[in-house]
Amino acid sequence: MKIRTASACALAVAAALAVLAPATLRAETPDEWQFNATIYGWLPSINMDLSYPIDSGGSSAEITGSDILDALNFTFMGAFGAQKGKWGLWTDVIYLDLSASTKKTKYLTIGGEELPGATGKADLTITGWLWTTVGTYRVVDHPHYQMDVLAGARMLDLSTDLKWKLSGDLGDPPLIDASGKANASQTNWDGIVGIRGRAEFGDDHKWFMPYYLDIGAGDSDFTWQAILGAGYAFDWGDVLAVWRYLDYDMSNSDPIQNTDLSGPALGVTFHF
Repeated sequence: MKIRTASACALAVAAALAVLAPATLRAETPDEWQFNATIYGWLPSINMDLSYPIDSGGSSAEITGSDILDALNFTFMGAFGAQKGKWGLWTDVIYLDLSASTKKTKYLTIGGEELPGATGKADLTITGWLWTTVGTYRVVDHPHYQMDVLAGARMLDLSTDLKWKLSGDLGDPPLIDASGKANASQTNWDGIVGIRGRAEFGDDHKWFMPYYLDIGAGDSDFTWQAILGAGYAFDWGDVLAVWRYLDYDMSNSDPIQNTDLSGPALGVTFHF
């Protein structure tokens, strides 16, 4: 069974993303340990392709729906970064608990064939972890801008549960049971490489532009992430407003085939 979720608004209540806030730029990076952490709220839209094998009379089936994801039950995101000289470490953990439902949908297909005479209701639950950990090395260190190269790994672990109830013309014989449930899970490990940094503006260099880009592959065919925005520096830390995009392109044989999250984030970074 295949379900496409589109344009969902997730309300992130607490999170950390240290990659968005590298330490304040200086002419030289001090050779002492520095740490940073960010709390923020991220409101992404979510698009996802899910494929469930369904045993109905010994045959497999695919069902397509739209606009199913409508609520975020819970999320937690936390990150921590450390820097010593030109070398650094950063790790980020995200947990999501999402629920979705749709009623009276008429856009259903079984094995590529539409069922115009059927309507249905579906409930979907998605839980998952996203863990990124990288090492960094500073290749550009200027009073007004900096750049780090990074290399590491990202893990995506998702579990999905679907329940459906259909009515109307399901074919003769029926192409699918009128009601049922299915589940799927998947864990992908991917190696990633990329860059991150920030550039300062203004006479006092308080305003800055943080940026981040990574690409990778492994269990996924391809994955990439990009972050770009603006921030303002204080003595104690930074305030940030960014746009974040995360994309996964997976094999058509995987239960979870394609996923992307895109939306704005507001955050506060603390340096210590």
